[in-house]
Amino acid sequence: MDQVKPRRKLTEDDYVNGVLEGNRSILAQAITLIESNSPAHLESAQNLLTRLLPKAGRSIRIGITGVPGAGKSTMIEALGSLLCERGHRVAVLAIDPSSTVTRGSILGDKTRMDSLSRNPNAYIRPSASGGTLGGIARKTRETILLCEAAGYDVIIVETVGVGQSEVTVRSMVDFFLLVMLTGAGDELQGIKKGVMELADAIVINKADGDNKMKAQAAKAEFNRILHFLQPSTPGWISEAFTCSAVGGEGIEEIWNVINAFRKNAILSGFFQDRRKKQELDWVYSMVHEQLKSSFYTHAGVQQSITEIELEMDNGSLTATKAANRLLDIFENGERGTEHVNFTAQTD
Repeated sequence: MDQVKPRRKLTEDDYVNGVLEGNRSILAQAITLIESNSPAHLESAQNLLTRLLPKAGRSIRIGITGVPGAGKSTMIEALGSLLCERGHRVAVLAIDPSSTVTRGSILGDKTRMDSLSRNPNAYIRPSASGGTLGGIARKTRETILLCEAAGYDVIIVETVGVGQSEVTVRSMVDFFLLVMLTGAGDELQGIKKGVMELADAIVINKADGDNKMKAQAAKAEFNRILHFLQPSTPGWISEAFTCSAVGGEGIEEIWNVINAFRKNAILSGFFQDRRKKQELDWVYSMVHEQLKSSFYTHAGVQQSITEIELEMDNGSLTATKAANRLLDIFENGERGTEHVNFTAQTD
């Protein structure tokens, strides 16, 4: 019986050349490399990104979110297919929610976008959120850069749903689209005003058949609300639209809106200003992430945390003192010193 030869380990040059050539297999391996939590992969991943960075940044980055059942995946497939037909190359980064119990994830986005996943001009990357804030995959920003270097000129980031994740996605995309269902009165109860303030446009999906009249009513209601909200992007007026992702109606209009937004933002200078701010947001989010990781992997913290939790459980230690003690251990390697780290403490 013939033995299967092990796959050759890719060199840094292999990764760079493969990504630049648009090799989807190598792109997938490169994304896996940067998503790795192994310290052994960190330097290689950052070297790869450094070399590919000059080739990145030439796309329109679109964030898409919406209430569960709004048809986000169907709409993304319809939009992506339209763009691929017109010669664009589309990368969809679909963030799947990780279980808070098992840390497992379904990663079923390729199944939901079957037609688009088979299009040679499209690339779909489902990534587990890993329990990070808002369900956003830790390395989504770096994945965006890799896809841009691979020649994808439209990047779509799909979030897990309405919630805190939208703030994070807003910080990494140019245009933010909120997908809603017909029957505005019902949906408005389940959506926060803050999420609507992030949207550059709202689209009411499933506007077909008996839902057409309801969709038009929802559109009018959302436009009324948007009129009183501060625009997400200076110089741009956010509006609501309708579409039927299944039938394809209204999909071209959405793309026309995104194009109009891009031209407006570039002419006003806000497009580049937003990109620069996103870079700073990226830096500080990575600092926060590294500090959190360093804290919980600190040997002294790991040795003391069970004891501190027991003291809290029996009522002999307050939450503030517990936090201060853990921070002391992290900062100084000391046990039991309880200097005050919180500026807002009261007696």
